[in-house]
Amino acid sequence: MTNQKDCGLILALDLETREEALEVLDHLGDSVEWVKIGLQLFTAYGPDFVREVAKRNYRIFLDLKLHDIPNTVAKAVQSIAQLPVELLTLHAAGGPEMIEWANQARLEHAPQLKLLAVTVLTSMSSEQLQALNVQVSAEEQVLHLAKKSLEAGAQGLVCSPLELPALREQFGTDPLIVTPGIRPKGSDSNEQKRVMTPSAAAQAGSNYIVVGRPILKADDPALTATNVRKELTLL
Repeated sequence: MTNQKDCGLILALDLETREEALEVLDHLGDSVEWVKIGLQLFTAYGPDFVREVAKRNYRIFLDLKLHDIPNTVAKAVQSIAQLPVELLTLHAAGGPEMIEWANQARLEHAPQLKLLAVTVLTSMSSEQLQALNVQVSAEEQVLHLAKKSLEAGAQGLVCSPLELPALREQFGTDPLIVTPGIRPKGSDSNEQKRVMTPSAAAQAGSNYIVVGRPILKADDPALTATNVRKELTLL
């Protein structure tokens, strides 16, 4: 299990517009260190938005969940290497060859970048996986995809916090594990199916937890973010 005090907070910047996102970041100040930029804002505003966020001294987790043929993903990683990004996601379901090519591009163009393989989305239940003809539980599928991804060169994983104990038991402390599906006590789980509180995720071995709406929609986002970070460091 990882040292709980090493568990950090990543803010999921899941907002509609650039203006709204930058206003929130300006309000948050140093209550947040890491920001996750996803498909919505990246598609709307592109690489320049990533640079704008980085200029405000935030560390960037670019959550694009790349999934395509190996050459296309490798070229995308090469392009992303020009940006101030430290963490980047790709889909584990893309297969070992795709991850191998992506990792080779990372090594050649941005060795400081870490590739995180997304195993099973936190919105997916075992029943939903079965509807896609995946005839194993969510946890079994996560472990299978994690093993293949790490063997192919991924530096870390993205998974539900519920799979953390099994992942740490099988792979130890080496892989970087980022966990969405985090909801502070009293928060609505929204469409997430497999959720956990910040302190429970840290104790289970998460390196970084991802929190979005509970912070963004709070009356005082900066205070809420600070309280989550305190919860992580006081364990």
